[in-house]
Amino acid sequence: MHGAQQQAVAHRTGTATLTVVDRDGAPVPDVDVTVEQTGHAFGFGNIGFDFVGLANDEVDGDERDRLERLADLYTDVFTTATLPFYWGRFEPERGAPDTVRLQATARWFRDRGVALKGHPLVWHTVQPDWLLGLPLDEVERLQRERIRREVGDFAGLVDTWDAINEVVIMPVFANGDNAITPLARAKGRIPTIRMAFEEARATNPHATLLLNDFDLSSAYECLIEGVLEAGVQIDAIGLQTHMHQGYRGEEAMLAMVDRFARYGLPLHLTETSLVSGDLMPADVVDLNDHQVDSWPSTPEGEARQADEVERHYRSLVGHPAVEAVTYWGITDAGAWLGAPIGLVHADGTPKPSYEALRRLVKDEWWTGPTVLRTDERGQVRVHGFRGGYRAAVRGTATDFAIGRQATEVAVTA
Repeated sequence: MHGAQQQAVAHRTGTATLTVVDRDGAPVPDVDVTVEQTGHAFGFGNIGFDFVGLANDEVDGDERDRLERLADLYTDVFTTATLPFYWGRFEPERGAPDTVRLQATARWFRDRGVALKGHPLVWHTVQPDWLLGLPLDEVERLQRERIRREVGDFAGLVDTWDAINEVVIMPVFANGDNAITPLARAKGRIPTIRMAFEEARATNPHATLLLNDFDLSSAYECLIEGVLEAGVQIDAIGLQTHMHQGYRGEEAMLAMVDRFARYGLPLHLTETSLVSGDLMPADVVDLNDHQVDSWPSTPEGEARQADEVERHYRSLVGHPAVEAVTYWGITDAGAWLGAPIGLVHADGTPKPSYEALRRLVKDEWWTGPTVLRTDERGQVRVHGFRGGYRAAVRGTATDFAIGRQATEVAVTA
């Protein structure tokens, strides 16, 4: 067994003892129980941007057919979807946020068993133009109101948020005017982070709030340490790993994960991507500076991407601090920077990388369906990957969960 897979089995599995009883509560021995996993506790995520139009009945014909096929591929593998809350696109006209459409999209995903995450509540990029020129105290007031509005309007639908994004560079960001960089410069990084977390938590105390960044250097470590010392409650640390210049390899990735695991907080690989075509040149410092007219996927690149996706997920699922990995794009259509990073071609056909990830999520890291026979006490013991399960006996089904701690479940025959 692969070393990372051995770790995954050790860290990701649990047990449940099922006791089959009749309607009078008496144990039922020597009866078949069909057990099947229904969901993963680990967060296998992807962005859900592609499905806003479908969820709101804004597409028809061939485009609707394409998106419905893509949705089937999506929901067969991914358990969480990240929805876009970029302020400048969510509320391009002041006072007219895109709340209804995003709520419909969130419900569409929820109805398909997919959990939701919002990205982001505070960021210096993709800001509304109507913020420019306003006094800083007015910008701060509007930013606070924006956090409370989105978290409140989506409570119960979207309960995980990137509370604030890319704070390491936020006060010094110089690639375009925006109103948030001056605010962060005036307030300082830690007070700006406190603002985001405290407003979001006051609105939804049950939300999971992330600090998220692409800068995985010691600067981010220092920022995290300062935030924790200041008493700001962070629920998880977000780590972006866009690898347009090539997979960094298991050793480098796990060394990075280890550096951030020492804070004792769950780690979410919030934005990860691997290229299925030519790699971006290694001397490009800012990925946004690489502009090409066409960036096609290639057979050689697709074989490489499939191998790297499998290696990447095996190593991360094998690390006990990692709770979620979000791939940044189901398809090449509309992918960031036009890069061939999707797991599905633009025409909707799966790449080898999609098939590789599906084999891991739904075959290798999946339990059942399997038939077990109760003992003389009416019991069976189920061992499997943590998540949701269903037990069926004589046509009656009971849902249960396998978690970190062993559990006991009564199943009615």
